[in-house]
Amino acid sequence: MYPTLFTVPSWVPLLGGDPITSFGAMMFFAFLAGGFVLRPVLKLKGIDPEKAWDMVFMAVIGGVVGAKLYYVLLNWQQTAADPLGMIFSRGGMVWYGGFFGATALVLWDIRKSRLPLGKMADVIAVALPLGYGVGRIGCFLVGDDWGRPTDLPWGIAFPLGSPPTTVASIQQAFGITVDPALIQKYGSVIPVHPTQLYEIGLSALIFFLLWRLRDHRHRYGWLFMLWLVLAGLERLVVEIFRAKDDRFLGPLTVAQVISIGLVVVGIWGLGQLRGTRERVDTPKAPTKTAKTRRSRRRARA
Repeated sequence: MYPTLFTVPSWVPLLGGDPITSFGAMMFFAFLAGGFVLRPVLKLKGIDPEKAWDMVFMAVIGGVVGAKLYYVLLNWQQTAADPLGMIFSRGGMVWYGGFFGATALVLWDIRKSRLPLGKMADVIAVALPLGYGVGRIGCFLVGDDWGRPTDLPWGIAFPLGSPPTTVASIQQAFGITVDPALIQKYGSVIPVHPTQLYEIGLSALIFFLLWRLRDHRHRYGWLFMLWLVLAGLERLVVEIFRAKDDRFLGPLTVAQVISIGLVVVGIWGLGQLRGTRERVDTPKAPTKTAKTRRSRRRARA
C-alpha cells in the first residue's frame, strides 16, 4: 500500500506540507489515459482529435462534482452532522455519481459544439473502461473499496486502509460478521477480497474488446450501449464481493440497482441500433427496372 506518494515541500505556496496521494495521482492518470485514447478514435471518426481534451476537462469538472455530491447524499447522516467536513474532505468519491456528473457536462459540450451525439458516444465508450481501471489502481493503493473477508489465497489485508481491514472496522462500519476462524488464524487484521483488482482486470478486458470493435459497422451509439451492458454486469458481479453498508433493497446495493438499470438500457439500445449504417442511413439506389419504368412513364407523358 502506498496511500501517500510524497509530501509537497513546505516552501511551496498554497500546497506546502500537503500530501500527494496515490488516489489523486491515479485519478489524474485516469483522465489523461482517457484523453490519449479518445484522440485516435476521434480521428478515425473524422472529428478533430484535439476535441478530446475539451471532453476530458468537462469530465474532470462534472466527475469530481458528481462523485462528491453522490457521496454526501448517500451518507446524509454524516453530512447533516458535519456538512462542511463532508463536502470538503479529500475522500468520498463515488463512481456512479462521477459518471452521471461527467455525462451531463460532456453531453452539454457535445451539443454546444454541434457534434453527432451517437458518434461521440461510441468514441467515449472506448475510453471509459480504461479510465475506470486506472482509477481503481488508486483505490487499491490507498486501501479503499475492498471486499468481504476471505481465506482465499489471493485475499489481501489492508492494515492502513481507508478504513483498515480490522475486525472492528469490518463489523462496525459495514455490519459484516467476521468468521471466528479467520480471527483465530489472522488476528485483528483480516484479509479481504481485493475487489479493486477484480475491477481492474475486468475493465482491462472490456477496454480491449471495445478497442477491437471501435470501427464497428452498426449504427452510431451501438458501442456505447455495449459498454453500458458490460460495465453494468461487471459492477453487478463485483458488488457481490464488496464490503458495503448500502444494501437498502434486500441483498442489493445501490450500485447494483443502478447497474441493473444500465444493463437493461444497454440491451434495449443494442437491439435498437443493431444493423449496418449503410443499410440504415443510406437510401437504397433505385433498381434498373424501377429506373426503366420511370423513363417509360416520362416518355409517354
